[in-house]
Amino acid sequence: MSKKRVLIIDDDARNIFALKATLRAKSFDCLSCLNAQDALDILRTDEVIDAVLIDMMMPDMDGYEAIPRIKNLPNRAQTPIIAVTAQAMVGDREKCLRAGATDYIAKPIDVDRLLQLLAD
Repeated sequence: MSKKRVLIIDDDARNIFALKATLRAKSFDCLSCLNAQDALDILRTDEVIDAVLIDMMMPDMDGYEAIPRIKNLPNRAQTPIIAVTAQAMVGDREKCLRAGATDYIAKPIDVDRLLQLLAD
């Protein structure tokens, strides 16, 4: 079985670095980009992406705008999208799911929970 490939979308390079290190240690392959537009450019291609981790609070295009755009791509309608947010407030999970996210995880990320979400 080949490694699962995860696209990480976050405007903070430190978050990308930490997530990549964590996921690679667990045998995931990772791609990353610093904004949603670059992510959409990648996702429009035939690049193998098994799951997307997207920061919900980014400048220009946030996760709430980007997730529906990703889901509207014919080749990505079934790709799991996990919303990542530091704003773990009441109603945030529901808001992320309404935007089209498959699931939601709050920062600081619970690695065991993230691995569970990616295993599904």
